[in-house]
Amino acid sequence: MRAIVVTAHGGPDVLTWQERPDLAPRPGQVLVQNKVAGVNFIDTYLRRGLYPSDPPYVPGTEGSGVVAALGDGVTGLSVGDRVAWCDAPGSYAEQVLVNATRAVRVPAEVADEVAGTMLLQGLTADYLLRGAAHPRPGDTVLVHAGAGGVGLILTQLAVAAGLTVISTVSTDEKEVLSREAGAAHVLRYGNDLADRVRGLTGGKGVAVVYDGVGADTFDASIAATAVRGTVVLFGAASGPVPLFDLQRLNTAGSLSVTRPTLAHFIADPDEFAERSGRLVTAVADGTVRIRVGAHYPLADTAQAHRDLESRATTGSIALMA
Repeated sequence: MRAIVVTAHGGPDVLTWQERPDLAPRPGQVLVQNKVAGVNFIDTYLRRGLYPSDPPYVPGTEGSGVVAALGDGVTGLSVGDRVAWCDAPGSYAEQVLVNATRAVRVPAEVADEVAGTMLLQGLTADYLLRGAAHPRPGDTVLVHAGAGGVGLILTQLAVAAGLTVISTVSTDEKEVLSREAGAAHVLRYGNDLADRVRGLTGGKGVAVVYDGVGADTFDASIAATAVRGTVVLFGAASGPVPLFDLQRLNTAGSLSVTRPTLAHFIADPDEFAERSGRLVTAVADGTVRIRVGAHYPLADTAQAHRDLESRATTGSIALMA
């Protein structure tokens, strides 16, 4: 089979297209013939060495495909089943080994490209809304990068839960997408962002800020949050947030800041099944629309990473295997 390999920590040029040995499932695994691999910011953090990784390795954790073989002890799945996953290392490849307990059946209504890009971002949006923070119906929340993959899904889920969404975007095109997802107000980034958010909330600020951008937006996130509100820092698209004085949370209004990660909200099999089942149902019935904003051949993964890191993409990114 062929796969993308990270040969060393660095920029997109370290992603190379190589021949690799065919795979065979171990007990409890299924071998999947990959159709689509999803691209996520965490893949770039690992490639750059911001998160621990040990090159050479095959990157990617998310995708969709068809079960080609079953390992010993696997029940509930059959060869030929369409499945999706979000935590199988080595997903930028033509063949992927997936733990059977983490393989999610894909209904006929869901296309391969949607299935291959929905779980990581969709489950992230689910735990942000129903785990990392707990906004109540009627609350207003701020979603940074509202036209990104997580931002679009989170906005749709938030609106369905009775929340008012203010989002931030960088272009007119992205504003259209964010409004289509249900954002009531769409703002551009800038030094006066917090003032504009407070102007839209009668001076109070928002109950929760969802910040996946990081360094460029964190100060504005703190300043835009209401008394006793929460800032959920879940990514670092613009770089990690520098160390800051916790006393700022006191003077800003007894705020809470959390830095969650998806793994801790799906580690329990029952919680994973609940969150993934809820998401797949919402996608299949049209409550949530997954926008696949860009498609690349798997061999062109380096360009996909360049475009993602330059914020040239919207929605999710599909690598077509």
